[in-house]
Amino acid sequence: MMRVLLIDDHALFRIGLLELLERRGIEVIDAVGDTDVGMHLARDCAPDVVLLDLRMPGPGGIEVLKRMRAEGSDRRVAMLTTSTDEPDVIASLQCGANGYLLKDMEPDDLVAALEDIVAGKTIVANELTGVLARAVRQDKETAEPRLETIFSNLTPREMEILCHLAAGKSNKAIARDLGISDGTVKLHVKAILRKLDVHSRVEAAVIAVEQGLCTREKSE
Repeated sequence: MMRVLLIDDHALFRIGLLELLERRGIEVIDAVGDTDVGMHLARDCAPDVVLLDLRMPGPGGIEVLKRMRAEGSDRRVAMLTTSTDEPDVIASLQCGANGYLLKDMEPDDLVAALEDIVAGKTIVANELTGVLARAVRQDKETAEPRLETIFSNLTPREMEILCHLAAGKSNKAIARDLGISDGTVKLHVKAILRKLDVHSRVEAAVIAVEQGLCTREKSE
């Protein structure tokens, strides 16, 4: 059973989402509006995924996410928001969010997205894929020569794993496909993110797709 922690300052939304998730067989550890309480629960209660509101009084969702990552937490975190603004999407992913979901998603789509996030994928609401592509194109226009140099620094194995990331595969799936350990995959992913100067798997994946680095055969 998936275990979810919800941090959102709107009480009615919290209660409604809690009931919706529980009716679909998901265990909601807690649904809280206080970010300090939420961070404590994220540390101590081992949720599979934290659903984090972007806009909250005091420290907003991105600041809470930054604090969690600064503490060394690798907990899966999905932003759940009404904002479709490009800076919010990009900032969330750069700070280590594993998902960026919208509050007006269909319930079944939300549950499916959470399942994918828990499985190791980085999920962005379908409506926002254009935002990501646009941001990457803008970066590419100003940094294409730099990208060519950076990609040339990737080893053949790192390029292979990057293409698996571009296909949306989790570390476990990549390890299984390549016959290596999860730990080895994690080390390669860290090296890829460092060499590409990005902060999340989805950024690396989007850049790889936009640059046409991975053929269909490689990404399957």
